[in-house]
Amino acid sequence: MNKLVKFGLPPMLVLLALVVVVLLAKNRPTAPEREVTTAAMLVDVVEAERSSERFKVSAQGTVRPRTQTNVAAEVSGRIVALSDQFVAGGFFRAGEVLVEIDPSDYEAALLQAEADLAAARARLSEEQARSDQARQDFARLHGPDREPGELVVRLPQVAGARAAVQAAEAAVLRAERNLERTRIRLPYDGMVRSRQADLGQFVSPGTVLGVTFAVDTAEIRLPVPDQDMAFLDLRPALAGHDAQARAVLTGSVAGQFGQWEGVVVRTEGVIDESTRLNFVVVSVDDPYGLLGVQRDVPLVMGSFVNARVEGRATDGLIVLPREALREDNSIYLVDEQSALEIRSVDVVRSTPRQVYVRNKLQPGDPVITTAIQTPIPGLPLRVRERPALDSTEPQLRLLPTDELAGLPEARQ
Repeated sequence: MNKLVKFGLPPMLVLLALVVVVLLAKNRPTAPEREVTTAAMLVDVVEAERSSERFKVSAQGTVRPRTQTNVAAEVSGRIVALSDQFVAGGFFRAGEVLVEIDPSDYEAALLQAEADLAAARARLSEEQARSDQARQDFARLHGPDREPGELVVRLPQVAGARAAVQAAEAAVLRAERNLERTRIRLPYDGMVRSRQADLGQFVSPGTVLGVTFAVDTAEIRLPVPDQDMAFLDLRPALAGHDAQARAVLTGSVAGQFGQWEGVVVRTEGVIDESTRLNFVVVSVDDPYGLLGVQRDVPLVMGSFVNARVEGRATDGLIVLPREALREDNSIYLVDEQSALEIRSVDVVRSTPRQVYVRNKLQPGDPVITTAIQTPIPGLPLRVRERPALDSTEPQLRLLPTDELAGLPEARQ
C-alpha cells in the first residue's frame, strides 16, 4: 500500500494537473479584437504663393569717387597763396582758386610777348606797304596788263612778316596760359583728400600738390558671383538707358546707420581670373548731400556698405520658405487624403531665406515646412492649426533685416 501511494500518486497528480490546464485553456475568455491605427504626424504647412517681386542680389563693396585728381603744378615757382579750403576734408566749388604760384615772372613774360607781337604787326604793315608801292611802280613802268613777279612786289617778305605775327600771337597765348596756370583751379565741386604742399614751397612742373575728388557722384564696385549675374537685368545699363536697375545700400557711418539709393550704371565686362567674380558698378548721386540732395547720413568715401541690387522679375515662379526645400530638389505636401506626397520641382534660385521654384506646383498647395526624418509617401499627417489673432489685440510681426537695422536699439 505504501509503495502504491509512493509510486502511483505522483503520476496521477501530474495527469490531473494537465487535465486542469487543458480545461482552463479551452474555457478561457476571448480578447476583443481592436483595429490597428497609426498615429498621424503633426506638421506645419504654408501655402505656395506666386511671386510678383524681383530678384535681389546681395553684395558688398567700398565707396569710391567717380572722379579723383592728383593736383600737380603746371609751371614752376614759389607758392604765394593757399585757399582756406585746400586742406584735408575741405569743400570747394568749381573754378575756385586753390593754390596760387608767384605770377611775377609770367606777367613779365606776357608783357614781353605782347611787345613782340606789336613789333611783328608793325613790320607786317611796313612790308605790306612796300609790296603795294612796288606793285604800283611796276604798273606805271610796264603797264597795267603785265603781271609783276613775286620778288618784285616783295611777296616773300610779306609772307615772312605775316608768319612772324602768327608766331608772336602764339607766344602771347602761351604766356597768357602760363600766367593762368599760376592759379590752380578744378572744373568740379569737390573735396580735398590730402594736401602735399604748403605756403612758400618752390614747385616745378609735375610736382603733386594734393589729391581731390568730385562730390557729384560716388561709385561702388560690387563683386557678384557668375551664377547670380543671370538674375540681374543689365541691358539698360549697357545700352545707356535711363531705366537702370536700382540698388539699396546700407551701412554705418560715424556710428549712424544709413541707407542710400543708387543705380547700376555698368558692368566691367570681364571675370576676375583669381576670384572668378564679375564686378557691377553702382552709382549714387551727391553722396555727401552738398549739392542739393537731403541726406541724414552722408555716404562717406571709403565706407564699406552692403548692397541689394534689384534684378529680373520673378513672374510665373512660386516662392517658398527655404526650409520647405528638401534633398534632391523635392518638397513635401499634404494631399487630399491628409497623407504625405513627395513632389520634385525645378529650382530657379535658392537664397538663405527663400527658394523660387516652378513646374508641378500651384498657388495654394499646402507645402510642409516641418522636418520629417523618414518621409514615406502616404504617411498620415495632421496639419497644425494656426491660432487666430484677435483684431483687438496688438499684433506682432517679424521685421526684415534691413528694417530691423534701422531701429535705434539696433544701431547702438
